[in-house]
Amino acid sequence: MLYGKLGVYMIQLPKKFQNIQYRRCLIKTIYLIRHAKSDWSDAGASDFERGLNRRGKRDLKTISSYFSLRKLKPDLVLSSSALRAQLTADKLSKKIQYKGRIHYMEELYMTRPETLMNILSLQDNSDESIFLVGHNPELTELGNLLIQEEFTKLPTLGVLAINLEIERWEEIGENLGHIDFFIHPKQFKYYMPKQIRATWDKKKKK
Repeated sequence: MLYGKLGVYMIQLPKKFQNIQYRRCLIKTIYLIRHAKSDWSDAGASDFERGLNRRGKRDLKTISSYFSLRKLKPDLVLSSSALRAQLTADKLSKKIQYKGRIHYMEELYMTRPETLMNILSLQDNSDESIFLVGHNPELTELGNLLIQEEFTKLPTLGVLAINLEIERWEEIGENLGHIDFFIHPKQFKYYMPKQIRATWDKKKKK
């Protein structure tokens, strides 16, 4: 159908195209986010209790500025209940002004990638995008299960965004995803785009 100055014009498709059934493009997005750099200064703290060091807190400003620049906000945040993961999820959500749900789960700490996939399969289908904040090597292994490309390693506060060609989370499975983007703090160590620097400075003044 075309719209012209004199009204609407109907166009008849050739017969070979008339019976084709077009499938709507269905995409859900999972953001695999490794916790920020952790604090090892307290020798008495357990692995579960370690917080974030100064570099980790600084890196959160950089990555959150990138998210704000791209206007990226999830529908849901799932986080390991380990302290360093909780702090990462909390601070990142606050900096991008995410006001939705954050679920802290012991099941996301030191668990198999297949378990992580099972947890994702149980999420509400109304959630189109999910932040999954956790640990290595599990997140790297999960990423390699989901995508067809080979992914080496997710560094601290690295973000691997994966688009999944599924309509429902229960359909999640191996090799159904493609990398949307991959970022990590060291990318911005020697060069930070002006837009991200401006966002970073704005957050710094608050």
